[in-house]
Amino acid sequence: MPFIDIKNFPTVEIQPGVRIRAPYGKNLLLSYLEMDEGAVVPLHNHPHEQAGILLEGKLEMTIGDEVKVVEAGSMFFVPSNVYHKAVVVGGPAVALDIFSPVREDYAKLFNKYVGDSDAETD
Repeated sequence: MPFIDIKNFPTVEIQPGVRIRAPYGKNLLLSYLEMDEGAVVPLHNHPHEQAGILLEGKLEMTIGDEVKVVEAGSMFFVPSNVYHKAVVVGGPAVALDIFSPVREDYAKLFNKYVGDSDAETD
């Protein structure tokens, strides 16, 4: 699975208005998020390191005690076990998050697609 056409990868709605496509390998997981205006990724934490980039739109992000509105091109890091949240503002948004190690809950959603070359690759 060296190449992925994200348009052909299955989508799962994880929160109202928040859809992900999450291909993964042995040590990391990519989470391509498409979010509707007003959608909320509620305050949560996890043991995984998370980094990301906002590709389109605008988010009000909370990471730890810091709150900031970020726009397309902004990158962010969320250390292990730090509480964080995102709210889409001013229209839809698209982001790419990277998790290490692999988030087991997301991987479980997509297990049936791993190894299915039609779903994952060009």
